[in-house]
Amino acid sequence: MKTKINALVVDDSMEFTSSVKEYFKNNAVIKIVDVVTDGEKAVDYIKEHQDNIDVILMDLIIPGKDGLQILEELEELKIKKHLIILSSYRKDYTIRMTSRFNVDYYMLKPINLSSLENRIKEVMEENKNELYVEKQVNPKIQLQVTELLHNLGVPSQIKGYQYLREGILMLYESTGLIGGITKEVYPEIALRYNTTPSRVERAIRHAIEVSWNRADYEMMNKIFGHSIDYDRAKPTNSEFMVTLSDALRLNQVAFN
Repeated sequence: MKTKINALVVDDSMEFTSSVKEYFKNNAVIKIVDVVTDGEKAVDYIKEHQDNIDVILMDLIIPGKDGLQILEELEELKIKKHLIILSSYRKDYTIRMTSRFNVDYYMLKPINLSSLENRIKEVMEENKNELYVEKQVNPKIQLQVTELLHNLGVPSQIKGYQYLREGILMLYESTGLIGGITKEVYPEIALRYNTTPSRVERAIRHAIEVSWNRADYEMMNKIFGHSIDYDRAKPTNSEFMVTLSDALRLNQVAFN
């Protein structure tokens, strides 16, 4: 990876751009080369400084030209840069439109800046152009998660089962998400399943309640140990998913 990753911010929110510049001010790897608040000026800036830009961080709703128009122009100009969309728009149509332009990642506002930092590094290191920059999880791990949820009594036919499975795999792949379950994990699962983060949270909570009432006590005790008072209360969504992802990572659970 280069000593410095040069990032251009295209966003008209002064509050957001100020926080981004402040966060990366002394960053050893990532440098914010400039902030552009107008779509037309953004295209001109990118054309003029394209050799000094590695990744573009862009909102979709900005004055002059919106984000999709900018993406179209960059494609016509054959300018290829890593692109991370930072937007409050979560409509499927909009996400599909951006995916046509080899966008690396689509992040929902409000943005966790430490997560943004990780995403920038990921797209540069892995040199991928896949929306969401999803890592391919080992099929064996996917099977282990499926078997684990089944053994814990989570019915596969309820929505929370799929959401739990996605969340555990995400946390298994990236421990950096542990502190961002509400702001990052739920929104991303919601995007994948065309729903809302609050519905994801409720469905996962329901799935855990069902599991807690149906699962084998010994199995629960083996996984959760003393971290949860089994007789007092079920684990929270975060406790449940983090504990299972840790168990998978540390090979603490027998799956056969």
